[in-house]
Amino acid sequence: MEEIRLQKYLAMCGIASRRKAEELILEGKIYVNGIQVVELGTKINPAKDKVEYNGKEIHEEEEKVYILLNKPIGYVTTARDQFSRDTVLDLVKVHERIVPVGRLDMYTSGALILTNDGEFVYKVTHPKHEIEKTYNVTIRGTITKEELDKIANGVEIDGKLTSKAKLRFLKREEEKNITRIEVIIHEGRNRQVRKMFEAIGKNVIALHRSKIGNIGVKDLKLGTWRYLKKDEIYQLLQIKSAKL
Repeated sequence: MEEIRLQKYLAMCGIASRRKAEELILEGKIYVNGIQVVELGTKINPAKDKVEYNGKEIHEEEEKVYILLNKPIGYVTTARDQFSRDTVLDLVKVHERIVPVGRLDMYTSGALILTNDGEFVYKVTHPKHEIEKTYNVTIRGTITKEELDKIANGVEIDGKLTSKAKLRFLKREEEKNITRIEVIIHEGRNRQVRKMFEAIGKNVIALHRSKIGNIGVKDLKLGTWRYLKKDEIYQLLQIKSAKL
């Protein structure tokens, strides 16, 4: 077997995404043949070298799993929570050690992918892939076409302009004084959709991610999950099946 970069091997083993694996290396948490590795660029031969994390030897996982969850409100998107709150892993019970692909905040529901394939996490979350995420947004009050256009063309959040987005008016409910809007973005900044509306003075009172790419949760009840189909995985990676 040819030599590969250590961070790529960690991702292949499902330890973390490649970027997170780089952090683990720099933090001195990875050992190769009993020697602590603290610099990037190290290459290993998986057939010969012994790689350890948290004192345990790691191996590439043979079977990769890809799961779509319709996340309910009230669950945090992490493997473990320091405040002992319910996590998405309390909803998805499988033998494999899976991690969320990206994040949804505690008060946002909808589509979330989990996997034990670190390379998949790296590719899907990398900005260059620009995978679209579709949200159903409920705001208090009304919104004008000019305000929708402003968000669509980019607003400043956290000192940086957002990329162009797609917005579509869905419904106005006068009796409840709420408006529903569909928003499609390809970025993944922290609480981005909520902050985009806050930038024009609107309060998001409900947020649901209905799709990741073309993969939706319309047929999944909140709190339930299913395995992704092969063609769905290929769509997300934007590669031909022969290359997966």
